[in-house]
Amino acid sequence: MRPPASTFRLASFASGRTGTGTNNGADTPIPSIFGRKELPHTMRTHIVAFLGEFVGTFMFLFFAFAGTQVANTPPAPTDDTGAVAPPNAANLIFIALAFGTSLMANVWAFYRVTGGLFNPSVTLALFLVGGIPALRSVLFLVAQLLGGIAAAGVVSALFPGPMAVNTTLGGGASVAQGLFIEMFLTAELVFVIIMVAAEKHKSTFLAPVAIGLAFFLAELVGVYFTGGSLNFARSLGPAVVNGTFPGYFWIYFVGPMLGSLLASGFYSLLNYLRWKDCNPGQDFNDVEKLRSLSQKHVNGDDTKNGVRETNGGVVEQDEHVDH
Repeated sequence: MRPPASTFRLASFASGRTGTGTNNGADTPIPSIFGRKELPHTMRTHIVAFLGEFVGTFMFLFFAFAGTQVANTPPAPTDDTGAVAPPNAANLIFIALAFGTSLMANVWAFYRVTGGLFNPSVTLALFLVGGIPALRSVLFLVAQLLGGIAAAGVVSALFPGPMAVNTTLGGGASVAQGLFIEMFLTAELVFVIIMVAAEKHKSTFLAPVAIGLAFFLAELVGVYFTGGSLNFARSLGPAVVNGTFPGYFWIYFVGPMLGSLLASGFYSLLNYLRWKDCNPGQDFNDVEKLRSLSQKHVNGDDTKNGVRETNGGVVEQDEHVDH
């Protein structure tokens, strides 16, 4: 069953919240940084358009360039004997596929149960943007950390040989580089999750696919240099089971959390600027059509378009309106 389409509020993610029919302040006046008056509609949409294209182009080329950099990284000495360890493309792709497809399948399975977060960084972001309440966030965090430890323990017991899934720095990456690699990769994943799963639209039912692909892309870039954590539960589990905590282990907590803050902060900025007004009708569903028509309602031209506002603040359209 497809989740209900609604662009007026975030998903509750099994939080027990009930909708009120309002847009949770999405249409409240936005103060200008230049004064108390609201930013003009045209200025706001231009700002959102610029930010969207800048950040979108950055993210697109960042991952394209980074993946190419991994593939073209020359062999580097790994010990005093001069032995080399070039990137093993087959291994990197296999690991990235394992993580990406596993996340996609399990998010799809648990999407209607909990939202399928499975990651403290995602939990933090959704709490910050109002997707889940504080208590449920804490429960999710504890469950995710315990789940990571349990998964690592079962894998260690079931499969022969030492468990080789710890996240470690590689490819000559420094601690600072590893920290920011984890931050940017996590920001990409979290922002995709917010936009395709938390924000409701016609393709929300395909959100697990987009989330899995985003994680696959991030793993292609991150596995060689940091192990591709993006998730403290993913790093903590193997570290606890193997009893291995390198001195830079903290980057696997701080990096993803910084990425979560970056993604949720950017999303909050877009909401502050009412990003849905920038490209109305892009989603091409009834709700987006009504939002587009309601712009004239705001300007006092509602009678011509059959758009009216209910007592709850929801914009509705009369049945006689021609489409």
